[in-house]
Amino acid sequence: MLDYKPDDDLLKDRVILVTGVGDGIGRAAAVSFARYGASVIGLGHTASELASLRDDISAQGAHASSIVIQDLAKFTEGGCKQLAEEIDAEFGQLDGLLNNAAELGILSPLHLYDLDTWSRVMRVNLYIPYLLTRACLPLLKKSEDASVIFTSADVARRGRAYWGAYAVAGSGIEALMRIWADELETNTNVRVNTLDPGPVRTGFQHRAYPGKDTSELLTADDVMPAYLYLIGPDSRGVSGQAFSAQILEDSLDV
Repeated sequence: MLDYKPDDDLLKDRVILVTGVGDGIGRAAAVSFARYGASVIGLGHTASELASLRDDISAQGAHASSIVIQDLAKFTEGGCKQLAEEIDAEFGQLDGLLNNAAELGILSPLHLYDLDTWSRVMRVNLYIPYLLTRACLPLLKKSEDASVIFTSADVARRGRAYWGAYAVAGSGIEALMRIWADELETNTNVRVNTLDPGPVRTGFQHRAYPGKDTSELLTADDVMPAYLYLIGPDSRGVSGQAFSAQILEDSLDV
């Protein structure tokens, strides 16, 4: 998937919502989607990160259509519905949704896991992506070609000791993706997939593995071809799949 070469106007006239745009994968995706022509709605946590993101997008000669400050841990069903209504009022369409924001939580044996942290991780990583996607579905269904991507991880697909709430929420996302893909397969133009970017040199990776040398890892920009493929029209008809950007057997001949 990392060999994918998108056309310069791949996302022209498309409106795409991206969560977790403050840094890492979400930030790179927001910049990349805008560079390829999309009107990007970015959802992030802090004003300073979002101001910097706007500058990065502008430096690419693109335009950040809307930047929204929102702590997803405090987001509500009503807030998700209001955001969808605001997107409808401003753009009248939504062609893509990248659910990327995630909370790492703590690395701990399950029987010792802090319950407040468990609740926060499950809310940010599973419950809010569900609510946000649900709220945006009416808009996505109106699109002639809509794509929903959930950023995933290997620990969501293969249980691993000490990953606790992060892995459990990720497993829930994988199930949520497959159910929605199956439900939306007929009578809609909405496709739904998950994408594990693999080990990437981001702040999230450093927090998860604080003693690990990440200098040899790919950057968030390096894995953007996979995100561009799945969010854009070249993946039309591809749905219900769990992709891994850095595993060759998941690569597509595109």
